Amino acid sequence: MNDSDTPVSRWSDLDRPPLNASALRRGLIRPGGLWTSLDVVPATGSTNTDLAGRAAAGLAEGAVLVAEEQTAGRGRLDRRWTAPARSGLFFSVLLRPGPDVPVRHHGWLPLLTGVAVATGLARAAGVDTSLKWPNDLLVTVGGEERKAGGILAERAGDGAVVVGIGLNVSLRASELPVPTAGSLALANAVSLDRDTLLRGVLRSLERWYGEWRTAGGDPALSRVQEAYAAGCATLGRPVRAELPGDRELAGEAVAIDSEGRLVVRTGDGERHPVGVGDIVHLRAAG
Repeated sequence: MNDSDTPVSRWSDLDRPPLNASALRRGLIRPGGLWTSLDVVPATGSTNTDLAGRAAAGLAEGAVLVAEEQTAGRGRLDRRWTAPARSGLFFSVLLRPGPDVPVRHHGWLPLLTGVAVATGLARAAGVDTSLKWPNDLLVTVGGEERKAGGILAERAGDGAVVVGIGLNVSLRASELPVPTAGSLALANAVSLDRDTLLRGVLRSLERWYGEWRTAGGDPALSRVQEAYAAGCATLGRPVRAELPGDRELAGEAVAIDSEGRLVVRTGDGERHPVGVGDIVHLRAAG
């Protein structure tokens, strides 16, 4: 498999050097650790799709697949995720929680990943990353919330889960796909070194995932539920939930329940758990 050990053309964007796959392996793969393999490919359609295919063939837990460029990256609801080559981190990890973690707790994996990414970036990039339920990563650019990344978890059969992460690192204002997008560069990160950032995120994910699995996937015992709520930008604000079947629900986001659902309190005081759908952050009246 080709990876970023291979020399890159001298005409490449000098502000966006390739990842150093060999150094990443040395820094992340260790006996007894979660990460068991790490491959970096120049380009692929979707790291989630590729890794899911390898999971079906019996790939061990802890595999990491990174692409310098994704040509058919996917977010929730099959939305496209595209960005210039080497402008971000586009990778997937293979997790096998095992029989000690009930399947009903697997829905916490994208939220757990959000906590891990935010924690890792705070240390590695000096950026305050907040979480929009259920899977968006937000940064502040010019005083406004901007989406800088997203998370997509998919079952890969036989108890395996592939978690994909897309994060805009050096994306410039002129390269933004939509005005509401952002990047670590635009959020004034202290480091845009993708090797450093990837190591920080994967080490954080290893820690949070390990604690969650040790707790049998219990979101309270592992403190994942508490940490997610603390970093969630959706809580405490008016929202509109766009639900399947062209339904909508408006109210205040008040909690994350034990199943990872967003609890919305409507004007009549009723509390409604939302497990699927899009959440729109609304401006407070006045």
